[in-house]
Amino acid sequence: MAWGRSSRREPAAQARSERAQAGKTSGDKVGWGFEEGAEIAPGRTVLEPLGGGRRYDVYLVWDERLHALAVAKILRPDLLQDDSAVRKLQREVELLERLAHPALVRSFDAVLDGPHPHLLLEHLDGPNLRRLVKQDGPLAVEDVLAIGSQVAAALHYLSVEEVVHLDVKPSNVVLGDLSRLIDLGAARSLETASRLRAPFGTDAYMAPEVCAAASGAARIGAAADIWGLGATLYYASTGQVPFPRPASAKGDDDPTVRFPQLVTRPEPMPNYVPASLQTLLLRMLAPDPSERPAAADVGDELAAL
Repeated sequence: MAWGRSSRREPAAQARSERAQAGKTSGDKVGWGFEEGAEIAPGRTVLEPLGGGRRYDVYLVWDERLHALAVAKILRPDLLQDDSAVRKLQREVELLERLAHPALVRSFDAVLDGPHPHLLLEHLDGPNLRRLVKQDGPLAVEDVLAIGSQVAAALHYLSVEEVVHLDVKPSNVVLGDLSRLIDLGAARSLETASRLRAPFGTDAYMAPEVCAAASGAARIGAAADIWGLGATLYYASTGQVPFPRPASAKGDDDPTVRFPQLVTRPEPMPNYVPASLQTLLLRMLAPDPSERPAAADVGDELAAL
């Protein structure tokens, strides 16, 4: 499949180079600072940094047992004694062990003790959706439909398994012959998600009921992932988030400023986005969770389009 209006995919070598550079230029955020060849577990050596976040550093590694490239998601050194962070890693391990779907990233191993607790994940040699849109602009409609139907299939599977991803966003969709949904670090069982009482996820892709979790006004469930997918496909189609907020809003304590999706409608989409797709995306972005289509219906409608 050709991605984006330029009808090309990011070359693998270029993707690896950019990921390595990203890791090097954010050195103050890379907790471990492993050099090439460092061993994080027996037979598992670092090749290059891929970046990371608040809780994890991520490296491309070579695994001798698999005799293949893989991705190690390693708990940051300052969190090794943090019981909450360790429990979150354990929860992600348990979820990945019981979940298996073609459009979900696969896990090959987990090391929960020792000096470098980590997950060993499938290496997906393709760009994520956010990077591709930043690089090439909005995607062609047929690509948006294909990505959406594949991710919707993964969300349907998660809902059947009574799991909510809670962080569906462009950077968590990796493109290839089959688009994959990655990073289950925020995922919760339906029962646990329904008890959330604080905003959780990524602001621009957070469903209104998650933004207002403290009120407990709406039960958080599978519909939150549909909202995240709607916002993701809106971004893929337009290059913009559906509910932009001014830079001056950063750090504002007013939830309606931090989360404009609580009080406004999505920005109008450009005319080049087909009306039928616009209608579906607006239904996915409905403020009321009960008014959003189920994942299986989203997949069927995207296929029909």
